[in-house]
Amino acid sequence: MCQRRGALMAGLWFEEFTVGQRFDHPLRRTVTETDNVIITTMTHNPAALHLDAEYMKGTEYGRVLVNSCFTLSLMVGISVNDTTQGTAAANLGWDEVRFPAPVFVGDTLRIETEVLALRESKSRPAQGIVTFAHRAYNQQGTLVASCQRTSLQNRRPT
Repeated sequence: MCQRRGALMAGLWFEEFTVGQRFDHPLRRTVTETDNVIITTMTHNPAALHLDAEYMKGTEYGRVLVNSCFTLSLMVGISVNDTTQGTAAANLGWDEVRFPAPVFVGDTLRIETEVLALRESKSRPAQGIVTFAHRAYNQQGTLVASCQRTSLQNRRPT
């Protein structure tokens, strides 16, 4: 853990990352119906796929699909403690967001992260830019989500 202003932090400084570095995040999460209903209604998404079990019985899935916004947020959120907690200056963006398989209520997700690229910031010498690949897998080992995330990371204080 890193220390800054007397507080312990889990995240890594820009200099502590290496291209190809991998994280198998120990935190796992079982998705609940409440998770799905809260994010779906909070974001005003009226899609029957996320809220209407009777409607979904007649589809190829046969049951409600978990809102992909929840899956993306959970995937990135689980990665934060091991990578950017307390050391990131800003999240710069998400790219190549994909959902190759559905997530259902009751699925337990595990997350892996890989460092894809590092670059020094030209405009912010106290920071650097890290590109991560995040991947979410369900309990059967099926890839259910992936994305690239770019983070503005602080350098270790001198």
